[in-house]
This record gives sequence, structure tokens and C-alpha cells, in this order.
Amino acid sequence: PVNASPVVRPLRPFFLSAALAAMTSPMRPSRAAATLMLDDALTKMVHRDGTKGLKHAKKNGMLPLGNHSCFGDFPADLAPQAWSAVKGKSLMKSASAPGLTRGTEGAMHVAFVGKGGAARGSAPPPPKAGAHKSRPVPVSEFRKFYDRGDLPIQIFHGAVGGKIAWKVDVDKLDYHHYLPIFFDGAREQEEPYRFLAVQGVYDMLEKGGPKILPVVPQLIIPMKTALNTRNPAVMCTMLKILQTLVKSGEMIGEALVPYYRQLLPMLNIYKNNNKNLGDGMDYNQRKRLNLGELIHETLEILETYGGEDAFINIKYMIPTYESCIHA
Repeated sequence: PVNASPVVRPLRPFFLSAALAAMTSPMRPSRAAATLMLDDALTKMVHRDGTKGLKHAKKNGMLPLGNHSCFGDFPADLAPQAWSAVKGKSLMKSASAPGLTRGTEGAMHVAFVGKGGAARGSAPPPPKAGAHKSRPVPVSEFRKFYDRGDLPIQIFHGAVGGKIAWKVDVDKLDYHHYLPIFFDGAREQEEPYRFLAVQGVYDMLEKGGPKILPVVPQLIIPMKTALNTRNPAVMCTMLKILQTLVKSGEMIGEALVPYYRQLLPMLNIYKNNNKNLGDGMDYNQRKRLNLGELIHETLEILETYGGEDAFINIKYMIPTYESCIHA
């Protein structure tokens, strides 16, 4: 019809286009990094008040802040408005410290105390230990190297979106230098750092071959740092990378056995962190974001590829784990 109004198509954010293009591109599949960006876009649609966004996490000090300019941050005395909305990081008080019992004002050994002859009432509940509380995500080395332009990687801007592009061949990289940096950046929650770091890790593990095994000791600290954040999104991302690392070459699973004491304590805390849906259906299971199931799957992979000493070392750190090999 002549008087028909033109169809207005909504603009699609760049990183959402990059995620869709990366998931459908036949050249370089990047489902892990693309799924993270799609989840962020979905979270913004569901939580429109911003309580689940990166801006809210930065204000609370849970995520690292970016620089105010390319030359660094503004001084606090000359630009106070740039720092007014940011909360400072406060030290957490230990559960064994005195004075934590509410309403007793220092009388921590008294069950309940009355004031001015009033009724003594009931004893206050014990404070929460905070074992499952998220910790602030520290700044990664990947962010510093990428901002400085020292990494041979970039986002390829095409007609269908963006995808990862290496400036050199991946199999010619110095894995002792670059692989720990990319592992360290896998805990990032802000784009483009997370997309490049996560997909860069998968690309290097796919084409690394025998270069990966000598670098395993250097990967323990980045993995431990990511798991110790207690951030479910960061932990799920690192557990998927750990599974890919074990399967990426021979003897890698056995080389990780001496480092179980650094990697498995957080897995022991979240091992039973499952969703109780009753007779409902978890439509999110295709994204593999259930932390309890992902931990159980990771432990079975570690035992399968870790050799004969893997089970006894896993059992030492996680007593409730049952073997998937031994009857």
C-alpha cells in the first residue's frame, strides 16, 4: 500500500551483534564467549532497574573501575564528582572478632543482656559466616596489556558484527608469556576484555598441542584467583576453561594433581549449590550455569584424566565426592 508506514527496526548493540555473529560464524566458533554476552543482554532486559548491571557492581566495589581517560584517573581533589558515586572497599570483619553479637554491646559471652531492668528477651542469632558471599574481582593483567596494545588480538568489525581476529598465527605464539595472561583475563566481567580473553583462551588451547603442558604451573594462580572471587559467573567460566584445559593435551590432567589443594577448596564449598525446582524445568541448563552440576562434572573429568592418584587427592579435599571410575 502507498500510505503504509515504514518499518522501523530496533538497533542492535554491537556486542550482541558480535555474539550472534560469533555463534553462527563457520570460521571460528566462539560459543562460550558469545553466550556470556547474550546473558548480559538478557540480564539488562530483565533487570531494567540496573541492580544486576556492571555499573551497580562497580559502585559497590565488586568490579574494577576503568580509567577516567587515556592518561589515567582524575585527582580526587580536582574532580570530586568523578569519585562521588564509588564506594570504597572496606575490610570484612572476622566472625571471631569481639562485638559482633547484635544488641549486646561487647558482652559477647553473655547469652542475652537486658537494659535498664527491661526483660532480657531472647538471644540474638549468630552472625553469618559469609562463605558464599561474592568477593571483589581484582584487576587482571589482561586488561593492562590490552589497554597498552601489547596483545596480538583485536575485534574484527564486519558487516554481520564482530569476531575475534589474531594478528599472528596462534600456534606461533609464546605460550609461556601469553597463555597465563589470557587465563588471568578470564575473570573479567566487562567487554571487550572478557570476550577477547575467554575466546583467546579457547583458541590457544585448541591449537596449543604440546606447548600447553609446560605452562600448567603458571596457570594455577589465575585459576585460583578466579575461583576465590566466589562470583558464580566467574566460577562457571573458569570451570569450563578448566575442563577444556584437561582435555586439550596428554598428561595435563596428571600435571594438575599436585595443585588440587589450590583449586579444590572453592569447589568443596559450592559442590551442593544446585537449584531446587521441584517438578519444574530449568530452561537455563543448556548454558551450563548450574554451579553444582558444573563442579560435579569438572571433578569427574579431573578424576578421569588425572591418573591413578587423582581420586585419592580429590577425596582428601572433597570428602563427599564419590568416584566415577571405581565401583
